Amino acid sequence: MAAAAVAAPGALGTLQAGRARLVAACCARLGPGWRLPGSLMGPRVASAIWARGWAAAAGGSAPRRGYSSEVKTEDELRVRYLEEENRGIVVLGINRAYAKNSFSKNLIKMLSKAVDALKSDKKVRTIIVRSEVPGIFCAGADLKERVKMNPSEVGPFVSKIRAVINEIANLPVPTIAAIDGLALGGGLELALACDIRVAASSAKMGLVETKLAIIPGGGGTQRLPRAIGMSLAKELIFSARVLDGQEAKAVGLISHVLEQNQEGDAAYCKALDLAREFLPQGPVAMRVAKLAINQGMEVDLVTGLAIEEACYAQMNPQGSVRAGRLTGRIEDAEDSPTHIRWSGPGLVAPVHAARASGGKGARLQFENLRQLIFKQVESNRFLTHCLINMRSF
Repeated sequence: MAAAAVAAPGALGTLQAGRARLVAACCARLGPGWRLPGSLMGPRVASAIWARGWAAAAGGSAPRRGYSSEVKTEDELRVRYLEEENRGIVVLGINRAYAKNSFSKNLIKMLSKAVDALKSDKKVRTIIVRSEVPGIFCAGADLKERVKMNPSEVGPFVSKIRAVINEIANLPVPTIAAIDGLALGGGLELALACDIRVAASSAKMGLVETKLAIIPGGGGTQRLPRAIGMSLAKELIFSARVLDGQEAKAVGLISHVLEQNQEGDAAYCKALDLAREFLPQGPVAMRVAKLAINQGMEVDLVTGLAIEEACYAQMNPQGSVRAGRLTGRIEDAEDSPTHIRWSGPGLVAPVHAARASGGKGARLQFENLRQLIFKQVESNRFLTHCLINMRSF
């Protein structure tokens, strides 16, 4: 730019060169890698647009670049592992401002990769799903990208969205959706896959697919009735109604509603407070409790109580619970089926969860209980998977 200005003849060239040097000086003061949102040589930028291009950094120490339409694909999902007093909390931040955080092929791929890493990380205690874009949580599938797909690609794409949402629902640790903006279609289905949902009063939520002559395809027809009841879920889906935060709280769609703050992250702040409440609790207990609740809600009460009993047998109520808070994993002791070895400094504690009537070891009790449940729900595949894999905790 400077070279072109110098080449211009006469006073005009001198003026352009001076402007170029001024631009370079401004960028240098802002720091390496910074550039102005528009060129002084181009169209004039209104002051309001200029102001939106910049935002104060956390703590007010220095300016940072605001949201733009030039987000790189690798930045569409930001995974942050919090430190210090928040260690164990992981934040998944969706960052597709130019597309209202809608699901693209790339974003779904990144979400799947992140979830695969998180579900096997024993140091992760709670996961928060949020938006890094003010006023938007997630607008569902990227319809502009979808229009460009061949008809044969649409089905597999929707299946991938459904699979990723299911993976999030099956994460072994607590998950919290922080809804600070618009959550429509697949965006609400993503939130429904989380254990807890908190929202700002200004947020908008709804399954609006029937307006497009389709139905929710990411689990909405199944998870919404389980969250708020079948009759009301039908009403909302049939009407494609959109609720604000207060209305969503009234019907039980979210657990907490807050007035939006100046930063636009009131729901995220509340989600962070909840995650901090979870941190002191026993990590194994948290995972097993989530398993018992999730699986028990899908069966009759008698079978649900049997699932709770099987899960409780994985814990040791006399002393090892304290150890579980410090270690986070239990393993079968090789020398005895009636012992649990806690990974860490060689703790071995007897299991006192055997049934009082039989007095049998936890392993035998578990096997008998599994056979009982199999008789009651012979065709229940997810329960079979749950019981077979329960020893991995």
